[in-house]
Amino acid sequence: MRRPGGVYDLSYSQDMAILRTRFRWTMALFGGVLLMCTPFLAGPVVTNLLNVVAITSISVAGLNLLMGFAGQISIGHAAFMAVGAYTGGILATHFGVTFWLGLPSAGICAALAGILVALPSLRVKGFYLAMATLAVQFIIPWIVINVRPDITGGINALTLPRPKIGSFVLDSQEKWLYVIMPLTFLMLFFAKNLARTRLGRAWVAIRDNDLAAEALGVNLFHYKALAFAASSFYAGVAGCLWAFWAGAASTEPFGLHYSVWLLGMAIIGGLGTTLGSILGAAAIVVLDRIVLISGPIIEPLLPTVTKGTVGASMAPITFGLVLTLFLIFEPRGLAHRWEVIRSWWDHYPFRY
Repeated sequence: MRRPGGVYDLSYSQDMAILRTRFRWTMALFGGVLLMCTPFLAGPVVTNLLNVVAITSISVAGLNLLMGFAGQISIGHAAFMAVGAYTGGILATHFGVTFWLGLPSAGICAALAGILVALPSLRVKGFYLAMATLAVQFIIPWIVINVRPDITGGINALTLPRPKIGSFVLDSQEKWLYVIMPLTFLMLFFAKNLARTRLGRAWVAIRDNDLAAEALGVNLFHYKALAFAASSFYAGVAGCLWAFWAGAASTEPFGLHYSVWLLGMAIIGGLGTTLGSILGAAAIVVLDRIVLISGPIIEPLLPTVTKGTVGASMAPITFGLVLTLFLIFEPRGLAHRWEVIRSWWDHYPFRY
């Protein structure tokens, strides 16, 4: 394993450590403090952007567990976010369950839904698995809208109460930051360590060669089901967090387009890496905001184009172009590029 010059492993715990040097610990602590001070250093716009990136990172981390480590594709990841959003919302509005109990409940319900979806999907792979998960993307929103609309709200959004801790009510972007960021750190930290356990190694074996993994004693059915459950759990937590942060649960944000965007975030960030979940989510969310801002500026330069269509069309066009460029020139994603830069820094000036 690549190490900075002069750093040696004296135990297995050092070899497996995420942050190995005092410099990296110092930079991590400094970054955490700076992140928590964002509401004081920047405005609500930047704080809102950080909240969106953090919530999206949780969902992308779950998709990365399924695709990057287990090698199973899913085009219905946003549907499991909807399951988490409506689970937490229904528990809060109809049963009086607090957000803090509804959040893990949403993840568990989404994980159960993921296992149900995985059962018929485990006998297929590749294109057929993609089609099976695509069906989920249409089935779950249909159930939410048409089955018991008196509970889910149907086509209307389900308004949610603001979570609170005693007298501390989460009613602003700044307050939400202090909840979303620690939760995102814990979820990503758990995903990082989960990938390095026996379960994670079994997923990697299935991803690399499922026949060889089965010959070595890996139970494909068991581990693939766990991969779907873990991925859906992360999606459920992210969906519930998104719904309470937005103040309403609706199927509109969790459509097919968002599943495709999550898939692109995982690819652009780097499959099989936890860091890629953060980098991919941050890159696409920031890019989307830039496109939304630049749309009205570019529109007057195109007088023949219908008013209002430039901004709406630029987002998918830009996303598709960026994804294509990454697939051609950097298929391993931003995480790999970061590793190359860090390797250069660690070995400077003694580069080969």
